[in-house]
This record gives sequence, structure tokens and C-alpha cells, in this order.
Amino acid sequence: MTSHRRTQAMLAARAKDSQDKRQRVLAAVQALEAAGTAVTATAVATAAGVSTWLVYADGVREHLEAARRRQVEHGPRPAALPGRGEPVTHASLRTDLAIARDEIRQLRAERDKLRARLRLQLGAEIEGPDRAELIARVASLEAASRQLATERDARAAEASHAQRRIRELEDELTAARESLRRVIRQANR
Repeated sequence: MTSHRRTQAMLAARAKDSQDKRQRVLAAVQALEAAGTAVTATAVATAAGVSTWLVYADGVREHLEAARRRQVEHGPRPAALPGRGEPVTHASLRTDLAIARDEIRQLRAERDKLRARLRLQLGAEIEGPDRAELIARVASLEAASRQLATERDARAAEASHAQRRIRELEDELTAARESLRRVIRQANR
């Protein structure tokens, strides 16, 4: 018995929810038609907060189609300007469109200028290291240059010493040869 009551309560809640959704759809159709907005299934579903399949369901679809027929027969009603009760005319819409196009053109030109400036700035940041990095790099290069100059001078001194030693050894070798020749000459006599 208890599960039967629960089932009946759930079915009743489901039916009430379905009826509420259908009422919201009908109210949305009337609101869109009154506002002069095109009555479409998507617009009605969005305004009512339901899925589009419900708008096409029997009992609801007929109201949607009737509102569409009325709009076609009477033509779209001009919408009122926000804050005023005046209808919008084609001339005012053309003027608004021209103003909007001009503003869009100006905004595009400004955007292009800003993009160009940004490219230059980013290029400068990428291509040129900052001043502190350059100073540190110059200092390290100067230190390396001093170290290499010191090593060069040390190698030059070593080379000079080695040259002197070579000359001394060559002189000693020449003297030893000469002495050896004399000894050989005396021994041969």
C-alpha cells in the first residue's frame, strides 16, 4: 500500500511539474509576441527555461504556430527604444547602424595601432636584453679578457725563457761538438 501511495504522489508531482512547464511556455509565447520579437521554438524554449522538445509537444505547438501566423499576418511590430515608448523606425535603425559601423572602424584602427605598438615592445624585449644583464655580461667579458691577457703574458714569458734555454743548449752543443772534434784530432795524431 505504501509504495502505491508513493507512486501516486510521484506521478502527481510529475504531472504538476509538466503542467507548470507548459504554462511557462505559453506565457513565453505571449510575452515574445507582445514584445514584437520573432516567435521561434528556440526563443520560446530559452525564455521559458525548458527544452525545445516541449515546445513541439501537442497542446503547446498549436499556440506557437498560431503566434507565428499572427506575426506573419500583422507583420513584426516595431520594438520600442529602451527607456522610451517610441517605436524604432527604419531610418533610426540605419542611423544606429551607420554609427555602430563608424565606431567599429575606429575601434579596429585603434586595435591595429595597439597591436603594432605591442609587437614593437615585445620585439624590443625579446631582442634586447635589459641593461643590468648587459652590464653583467660586459663585466664578465672584461674579467675573462684580463685573465686571458695574464695567461698570454705568462705563456710569452715561458716562451721567451724557453728560447733562451734553447740558445744556451745550442751553444753548449756547439761547444761540445767543437771540443769533441779537437779530442778526435789529437787522438788521430
